[in-house]
Amino acid sequence: MALGSPPVPRPEAPLMEVRGLSVAVQTASGPRPVLEGVSLTVAPRAVLGIIGESGSGKTVLSRALVNWIRPPLAVTAGTVRYGGEDLLALPEARMAALRGREIAYIGANPTSALDPTVPVGHQLVEKLCAVLPGTARRDARARVVATLDAVRIPSPAKRFEEYPFQFSGGMMQRALIVDALVSNPRLLIADNITQPLDVTVAAQILRLLRELQKEFATAVVFISSALGIVSEIADDVIVLDRGRVVEERPTGALLRSPEHAYTRELIAKVPRIWSGAARPPPPADTDVVLDVRDVERTYEVRDRSAIFATRRVRAVRGVSFTVRRGENFAIIGESGCGKSTLSRLLSCLEAPDRGQILFQGTDIATLGGRDLLALRRRFQLLLQDPYNAIAAHSAIGATIAEPLRIHGLVPRRHLRARVAEVMAEVGLAPALYDQLPAGLSAGQRQRVNIARALVLEPEMLILDETLSALDQVEQAKLLDLFERLQTRRGISYVYISHDLAMVRRVSARIAVMYLGRIVELSGNHALFARASHPYTRALLSAVPTVEDKPYPTATYLLEGEPPDPIDIPPGCSFRTRCPFAFGRCATDDPALLATGPDGVGRACHRDADDLPAVVPPAAGQGGGARQAEGAEAP
Repeated sequence: MALGSPPVPRPEAPLMEVRGLSVAVQTASGPRPVLEGVSLTVAPRAVLGIIGESGSGKTVLSRALVNWIRPPLAVTAGTVRYGGEDLLALPEARMAALRGREIAYIGANPTSALDPTVPVGHQLVEKLCAVLPGTARRDARARVVATLDAVRIPSPAKRFEEYPFQFSGGMMQRALIVDALVSNPRLLIADNITQPLDVTVAAQILRLLRELQKEFATAVVFISSALGIVSEIADDVIVLDRGRVVEERPTGALLRSPEHAYTRELIAKVPRIWSGAARPPPPADTDVVLDVRDVERTYEVRDRSAIFATRRVRAVRGVSFTVRRGENFAIIGESGCGKSTLSRLLSCLEAPDRGQILFQGTDIATLGGRDLLALRRRFQLLLQDPYNAIAAHSAIGATIAEPLRIHGLVPRRHLRARVAEVMAEVGLAPALYDQLPAGLSAGQRQRVNIARALVLEPEMLILDETLSALDQVEQAKLLDLFERLQTRRGISYVYISHDLAMVRRVSARIAVMYLGRIVELSGNHALFARASHPYTRALLSAVPTVEDKPYPTATYLLEGEPPDPIDIPPGCSFRTRCPFAFGRCATDDPALLATGPDGVGRACHRDADDLPAVVPPAAGQGGGARQAEGAEAP
């Protein structure tokens, strides 16, 4: 070294080192490996992504990193070293002292993580006082409120006193981030934390986590089944396949030049949003199956600020659209926009307060008794949760046969043959007929739900977030199944979803909802290539993808969540979040003006040409959203 030259900085020691970690599950036939010889290194203040399909061992690995492996799982080999100690060999008392204080963990289900009977803020204070004994409750409360504010929860002092049921999914996930970060840990394990969230909320959580990771100097292990999401936050990525690490690379290098065949397969399966082909609509002269005309639904809820007072929640406001035979129609929007209420109206679980829902010319709200039962054969609703939709005590074959018994369509002696036929059609093994659903994967359970709906030979399926609990690979298998069924049976689909990548692949036309109203209705290609409403562009800017985005996140990504549907602001309901609002937006509520056939149009005072120019997708594919995060507005 030359005289006077600065010393070469030594590389920092790893924060955590995992070597040869193996975990097995005890079964009736003996131990079965879940993780085999996993090794990885977590650097200080870095974000390590772990990607893999369902069943690859991601969640087991996340729990092993905090020594949370419990029977029937058992660690069979390896070490997890942190701060010079092997966490797997520590006494439980010592490990409990590290968890929450130096190593924090956030799981995938925010709604079940907190006690529903205790205000959120009080639970966070209890956690802080438990991991940092000696902290005064007044100081703990001030620290929790400050951290709630740091994760951009509005009115944090007020929210401190609210219960978990008063928090939306996005706010609950923010509260769990507070729960994890309030003790300023050195390492955070985040296991699939964005899977249940809308694209805008998920994008906000990713950006927030990155900012907090830098502010708190915390290392993060970010685990997900969505490569697009991992690519937006991780510095390095580990690819896990059937319990083994098959590749470990910097994120950009892995996306540009994957080395392992499984990694290449994963990247190939990521939906291409901007370069994908749009599904063509059915011919204009195809029969209209569903005709929704100016439908509204309002609920009265108790006003907690006054005795015997109620307030009105305007969940669906003047919604109109049509669906043709054999068409895939999609409805998208954030949580709270009215999608699920609309699905209940479309499936006749509730009646609209105003307007008509015509199924092949019949107003379904006027039907009752046998007429309604007969109509239910012709359209079916498939919900999101693949676990609670199936009775745990009923055999799979009996579950699928139940609609046939209710409608009296098939003699008892022919039930098994009819059910077996439908099971084969949806890809369920015949041996499952007499088995209970315990042990079925989420994808298999959803196939049972699909078979139960198809056994009645419906003409329309309403899919309300039906595939959102599944990883991209399992989603792709079921979407292929839906396409085959549509070709064979001519079924019409109404997809209600926040998964815009899935909507891009399957839909012909798309309705965008905000606060109970359709703000844009467009064909697939037109909407993704040149969305004309600022809210639609905000949704598209938040889509996790390995492609470059034509709608830069820095220009369009929204902060916060939609206003309370009880207190919808005057004028345009989107103006309080719109970066392009002007004077007229505060007074005049724009109507959805049809500019083409089938009600195609938008509800906005600004001309689409007044919005920032769209960046053509051809400007670059595969650069990833991390690079576009700081892009200048065009």
